[in-house]
Amino acid sequence: MILLKKTVILGSTGSIGRQSLDVINNLSQEWEVVALTANTSIDLLEEQAIEYKPEYVVIMDDKLALDLQKRLQGKCEVLKGLKGLEDVVSLQGIDLVINGLVGAAGLKPSIAAIKAGNRLGLANKESMVIGGEIINKLLASTGQEIYPVDSEHNAIFQILSSHRDQEIKKILLTASGGPFLNYSRDELQDVSVKEALAHPKWNMGKKISIDSATMMNKGLEVIEAHWLFNTPYDKIDVVVHPESIIHSLIEFIDNSMVAEMGVSDMRLPIQSAFTYPEKKNAQVEELDLFSLEKLTFYKPDVEKFIALKLAYQAGKMGGSYPVVLNAANEVAVDSFLKEKIKFNEITRVIELLLEDHKGESKLSVDDILAIDQQTRKKTREVLDKCC
Repeated sequence: MILLKKTVILGSTGSIGRQSLDVINNLSQEWEVVALTANTSIDLLEEQAIEYKPEYVVIMDDKLALDLQKRLQGKCEVLKGLKGLEDVVSLQGIDLVINGLVGAAGLKPSIAAIKAGNRLGLANKESMVIGGEIINKLLASTGQEIYPVDSEHNAIFQILSSHRDQEIKKILLTASGGPFLNYSRDELQDVSVKEALAHPKWNMGKKISIDSATMMNKGLEVIEAHWLFNTPYDKIDVVVHPESIIHSLIEFIDNSMVAEMGVSDMRLPIQSAFTYPEKKNAQVEELDLFSLEKLTFYKPDVEKFIALKLAYQAGKMGGSYPVVLNAANEVAVDSFLKEKIKFNEITRVIELLLEDHKGESKLSVDDILAIDQQTRKKTREVLDKCC
């Protein structure tokens, strides 16, 4: 009898979660799904529970949890809320936790997984953006390592695994430029939600698609890279690469570079988390170099895409500033998706919140979450007044 490895997938109904299950289908003889979780997507979570037969499912809403219990009729245990998330990532004998949650809600489950000694495949960049200092101290005390699932950080992780820190001159994170790469700042003012969601290369959830359109996603990834790879901000550059073939690069002290390349398919970095340190056949398209007409690279326009500049500023200021950046962004993006504000107003609101903030340092998890909630409240108040 083959002993299967065990996985917990947080956010299994989202983009990362669904693609993680695709990867498990490809590796079906090796992995068992122990727990699946969703925010409110009860229908899809029910379908996934029936197909993958986990021991546990978690849904955030109390009423939906009762409904799900009735639907599943004891096929698996139904847990609810943040405690449910922390419980499933803390289970003993889990070989990999995929954190595919969106936003600050992913912080506590990330910490719980590390404390439980379970390997963490991290797609929830906000965990590192708002709690990177705490998480790194925890990793140092436990001797554990995070496996990055974002394509850019996954690329850097793979390259760095065979090189010493003192050999590294610079990290270069690639960015597609999103759907508005060639728009002017004025043209961005009246873009629609539909246009902003139409990413030219990646199929992602709504929130991350808007972050890509503003380039806040890349800004958050810069802060994430700072903590994941213990690299100062002046050694992390962003390179706009519209083809999205090169997923990131490292420049070495001898001025040579190494790039990780592949088709634009998130199942590649996700599968690498499941199979690390091995490589296995993947159900993704092969990259045909002969079909590539060109690979282009540009400096990001931080005056047009102000979000990237704000993220660098917040990251360098440290402490509570990245918490404010992230919380204000989440609220502003939600407001844009609901067509309450215009596209350019997303970053304007974030800038106002950062300017008004008096920074704090040496934060506990409770401090971070309190500042997160305070910022969300202030951001809504600003939006109510100005928009």
